[in-house]
Amino acid sequence: MRKAVSPTFTAIIAIVVAIVIVGAAVYTYQQFLMYSSKTSAAITTTSTTPKHTLPYNPTNKTVFITLVTLSSGPTFNFNGTDFGAMVIYVPAGWNLYITYVNQQSLPHNLNLVANDTPTPNSANIADDGKILLTIGATTSDYQSSGLMSGQSASELYSDIPAGIYWLCCGIAGHAESGMWVVLVASPNVTTPYVVIS
Repeated sequence: MRKAVSPTFTAIIAIVVAIVIVGAAVYTYQQFLMYSSKTSAAITTTSTTPKHTLPYNPTNKTVFITLVTLSSGPTFNFNGTDFGAMVIYVPAGWNLYITYVNQQSLPHNLNLVANDTPTPNSANIADDGKILLTIGATTSDYQSSGLMSGQSASELYSDIPAGIYWLCCGIAGHAESGMWVVLVASPNVTTPYVVIS
């Protein structure tokens, strides 16, 4: 015998879900402000280009990267930037815990690519380098599938070798249209940071 769900229980669940959604939206907005604001208190400068320190755990050598495709700004953007205007610097050999959030009505995904070209110049990102990690799709459908508006996903990439990479959308033509950032893994970087030009 099943019991009916009371309207009070349903209302409580609806309120909890609303609180979680609002909390996620506030967190995403704060991440966006941290990465895009040129006057953030988290900035440390050693040159004319401001550096924003990324969250990280030195104990397990993990950098936490959050990229958001915003519904405002350029159509093909990460945190409001496009065409490699964002450059992320991480220590070589560290782990990357990457969270991707899509706020647009278009589907998007996120791929870590060991690139062979300075900029994406092919509709298929695999033609421009080796895909190391795919978030929000699979390695067989990254050209056509992605997260829809309001969805997010996270993945861990372990022990990134020294080199220059892209974080880009794999849907056909999106990276080529500007949806990519540069990621530099270097033994000379001790604290992970991001620069936006």
